[in-house]
Amino acid sequence: MKALDELTFDNRFARLGDAFSTHVLPDPLDEPRLVVASNAAMALLDLDPVVAETPVFAELFSGHKLWAEAEPRAMVYSGHQFGGYSPQLGDGRGLLLGEVYNQAGEHWDLHLKGAGLTPYSRMGDGRAVLRSSIREFLASEALHALGIPSSRALCVIGSNTPVWREKQERGAMVLRLAHSHIRFGHFEYFYYTKKPEQQKELAEHVLSLHYPECMEQPEPYLAMFSEIVERNAEMIAKWQAYGFCHGVMNTDNMSILGITFDFGPFAFLDDFDAHFICNHSDHEGRYSFSNQVPIGQWNLSALAQALTPFISVDALKEALGLYLPLYQAHYLDLMRRRLGLTIAEEDDQKLVEQLLKLMQNSGVDYTLFFRRLGDESAALAVARLRDDFVDLAGFDAWAEQYKARVARDGDYSEAQRRERMHAVNPLYILRNYLAQNAIAAAESGDYSEVRRLHEVLSKPFDEQAGMEQYAQRPPDWGKHLEISCSS
Repeated sequence: MKALDELTFDNRFARLGDAFSTHVLPDPLDEPRLVVASNAAMALLDLDPVVAETPVFAELFSGHKLWAEAEPRAMVYSGHQFGGYSPQLGDGRGLLLGEVYNQAGEHWDLHLKGAGLTPYSRMGDGRAVLRSSIREFLASEALHALGIPSSRALCVIGSNTPVWREKQERGAMVLRLAHSHIRFGHFEYFYYTKKPEQQKELAEHVLSLHYPECMEQPEPYLAMFSEIVERNAEMIAKWQAYGFCHGVMNTDNMSILGITFDFGPFAFLDDFDAHFICNHSDHEGRYSFSNQVPIGQWNLSALAQALTPFISVDALKEALGLYLPLYQAHYLDLMRRRLGLTIAEEDDQKLVEQLLKLMQNSGVDYTLFFRRLGDESAALAVARLRDDFVDLAGFDAWAEQYKARVARDGDYSEAQRRERMHAVNPLYILRNYLAQNAIAAAESGDYSEVRRLHEVLSKPFDEQAGMEQYAQRPPDWGKHLEISCSS
């Protein structure tokens, strides 16, 4: 394991030059202190977990100190926000400190969010507050534990720096990790500003560093775009299967690697609601839960437009045409597994759709339903879950189909069924009210609940002794929390 001063930097994005980013030093926070750190994320950098408790750790990730090899840069990009094009966005409160490679040869961006003003801050203050930093940290690590592609979070550093949002709050920084922080909006920026040389350089950078296998194909750029389409189809299938709502699927929040990125007003479903809107600023419901699938395609179309200098329109359309079939295949495979099924049948899509329709009209807890469905035999499970539904006749009809479907799937013992289903159906998810409880405690100076919740969510499929309170349905107030972009 390494100490903090032993990290090895290789700042590949910074070497692209000033057309792609601007050198900016982080603005330090007052009286920094560790709120929470992820041992799993620290392992990606070969860091010894004990260094998180040292003073230099908080100093490095709050802007007070910097490695000599780091090259902090604010990236420039643009993007479509709520369907309208914004010609210049960029890292308004984040800095790419540099790229570190580990003993396995993996490169990881160190990206500090909440680091102060940059040339791209526009009307913002460049800061992040404690609650938003905690939410991003918890979400990043929780999604990863669920098997959903995501950026990672190393730590949250709190402070006494005052920051104004709806009220005065305390500033914080979150250090996030990803193999790249390049977004769809990077390509849009150089396309719409008519800078073909820089766009070509960016495309070559992404292709050679992040999609090297595509360079062996007859049309490398097309192969790369096709891979991006598939990665996004799979990621959004996992969002839908596990009830995750991103909240702000602007193209500047879409990673070129197909990972969940830029957490703002996200939420996991409590009661199943296909029309759920987690961002209270999303008045038209553009980024509602059910709209995430078509918006994913819309965003890929925006990226495709930016790639027209390199790929023919017909080829781009053909690659885009794979999105929905790929999404449907990934989603149905996940939902089969959540239902405890191992063999595909033609009517499985209908079985899933009928169940979700029944859940929609009954206020059924999405996560706990699937978990409880695997607790015992199919017959006993549906009998126990029946009272959660309003349309009893409809549920009974579905239950009969489900029991028959399970019987056709194979002769498994109850223990085998439970083990298989519990391996894909989490008991613990990041419910908004759990995050809010942890944030409230942290804002009063008690970080123990943030750390405990993080530990619970790092093993979402394992029943953990003494943690029953994290597997409960939310109280009524917990279902009606308003989450905004500043969250």
